[in-house]
Amino acid sequence: MGALGKLINISLFFFFALMAINVPLLNGQILFPEIYPKLLTDLKNWYSSEFNDYLFIEKPLFFVGLVWHEIIFLLPLSIVNIYAIFTSKSWFGTTSLLYGASFLTSMAAILGDMIGSGKVTNKLLLAYLPFVGLAILAMLRGLVFCSTKRSTVLARRKLA
Repeated sequence: MGALGKLINISLFFFFALMAINVPLLNGQILFPEIYPKLLTDLKNWYSSEFNDYLFIEKPLFFVGLVWHEIIFLLPLSIVNIYAIFTSKSWFGTTSLLYGASFLTSMAAILGDMIGSGKVTNKLLLAYLPFVGLAILAMLRGLVFCSTKRSTVLARRKLA
């Protein structure tokens, strides 16, 4: 895959690891605030006030739906992607593409609401924008870097 591919995989590993931690511990509080310890609720409250993240404060219904999507679909996919990177699975490109496309779609809805509502601050926008870049990187990883191993089915067909 080369040095660039390895650098991309390392970047995506940290992205998926961050999301595997962030989604259940921070975003999950949008859905189930009563089950979290004070330390984590204080962290969420600090983040909400420091970055003026009105989505965490107001909890609009579309955002609640996106958090459900993160917990049900993206969290397991993050864990699967971490495993795929560690074990160099050939299907990592597919799961990375799925994750990137899904996450980018969610970010488009979030950023559209932020910019359209006029409630976004530069600080909040700068907190969200790197995730757009990482989602695009995950998609590109899935589209560009294909497995170099030949399928046994294709090899058998050529022999016949």
